This record gives sequence, structure tokens and C-alpha cells, in this order.
Amino acid sequence: MSNLEPYAAIGITVAVVAGIAVAMLVLAHTVGPKSRHGPVKDSAYESGMPVLDDARRRYHIRFYIVAMLFMLFDVEVVFLWPWAVAFYRSAMQGATYSLDNGDTAGKEFLLVGMGIFFALLLFGLVYEWKKGAFEWD
Repeated sequence: MSNLEPYAAIGITVAVVAGIAVAMLVLAHTVGPKSRHGPVKDSAYESGMPVLDDARRRYHIRFYIVAMLFMLFDVEVVFLWPWAVAFYRSAMQGATYSLDNGDTAGKEFLLVGMGIFFALLLFGLVYEWKKGAFEWD
């Protein structure tokens, strides 16, 4: 039983949250207002406007390209943050990091690695620019 003691707090938290969720649903169902149904109430309505077109219409490929470019450069920032912390520790405090082959990596290795990463991203940006991904006719 002592092996499960660290998980007791998590189990209690899950039980309390589940209990609160069930209690809120039961209270909303029993005490909440009862809605009436009708053709006007059950009709599709979104953002203050009645539905005019089919929801399954096709979108232009530009929207997907912009979304993919956003994801590309958003993920870049996700990779940049831990690198910046490691580079700061290496540059200011002289910290080194062990590599798989037994060598150690310092600030020079981290700087070259991030330079290669940025070069690849810059290549992708220039490629998309030349392909016309940023032109909105």
C-alpha cells in the first residue's frame, strides 16, 4: 500500500473534480430553466446571423498554407526557448552538456546548432516566398 501513497493526492483530486462536475450537471438539470422547443428555436443560428450557406463549402488553399506557415514558425519558438536557456547557462556559467558519444558540448556547439536550425528555417521562408505563398491576389 505504501507504493500508492504518492498517488493518493492525485486520486483525491480526480474524485473531487468528478464529484463537482456531476453535482453541477445535476443541479443545472433540476434547478435550471426548462427550454421550449419550436421551429424558430431549433433553427441553425451562428454569430448573430442566420445560416446562408452550406458549412461544408471548400476553402481556398491559401488559408491552409498560412496555417502551416504559422505552425512552422510557432514551433520554431517552442524549440528556441529551451535552447536559449541552455545557451545562457553555457555562456554565463560555463555549463557543458554531455553528448551521446561521450564528448561534451559548450556554447560554441549550441550556437552552431542553432545557426543550422535558423538557416533551415530561412531556407523554408525564402522557398515559400519564391513560391508566392505570401501573395494575396
